[in-house]
Amino acid sequence: MSGWDCHAHVFGPYARFPLADTSVHSPPQASVEQYLALLQALDLQHGVLIHPSAYGRDFSALFDALDRFPQLRGVAVARVQDGMELRGLRERGVRALRFSHRSGGDFPGAATLEDLKRLAPALAAAGLHAELWSDTAALSGVIGTLRELPVPLVIDHAGGFDLEAGVDAPAFRALLSLLEGGNTWIKLCMYRNLLRKPQAERGRAFQQALQHARADRMLWGSDWPHLRVEPAPDTGALLATFRDWAGDAALARRILEDHPRALYA
Repeated sequence: MSGWDCHAHVFGPYARFPLADTSVHSPPQASVEQYLALLQALDLQHGVLIHPSAYGRDFSALFDALDRFPQLRGVAVARVQDGMELRGLRERGVRALRFSHRSGGDFPGAATLEDLKRLAPALAAAGLHAELWSDTAALSGVIGTLRELPVPLVIDHAGGFDLEAGVDAPAFRALLSLLEGGNTWIKLCMYRNLLRKPQAERGRAFQQALQHARADRMLWGSDWPHLRVEPAPDTGALLATFRDWAGDAALARRILEDHPRALYA
């Protein structure tokens, strides 16, 4: 299959790519070669590597992977004060910058919503889009701001929905309204919203509500190597759950193959 995993991270080997001194955690090594083996096992061809906070602003591991493996794409991180030159990133395989706006607070050094607003024109000029790690509690208050962005917006982790609040919660409905506007995409990387929830099967309703809002704006991501989750989920099982909850094999195929090409090819 020519499908895509739109959300993964690589770490190491640490002898070549040590973590930043500012890293707040020490993930085990997860090499790009291991990731490519996972893609093969999943019968997927392409992957999108998200630059992790543990590397600070050192993109060496990301660029090494992109330089050596043309089937991969990258998402970098930058704040306004970094003065990062965005032109030329696309030629390196980068397709977006990632920002954070979470109700529980962001990692130290994370690129913020304010950074996104100020960098959005430069992103558009460089042919890049924006990716946002957030949750429905935080998103619901900034829908107007996000609608006005001059670039496509991809929201990670299925929008960080609240399983207990349900699909009719005002915050989740606000996310659906943002999706319906047409320039927002959602990564159906859902398991973190369901951790330690005895009724995790209820996640099906959230995926199908998102699909109903804009089926053509759905993506899938594994979140490999599943940082700070013990025990780590089986990635093949996550993919199988996505396909099951999609409710239609043809739609699942479009989400895995066709939709990502619009953003990452």
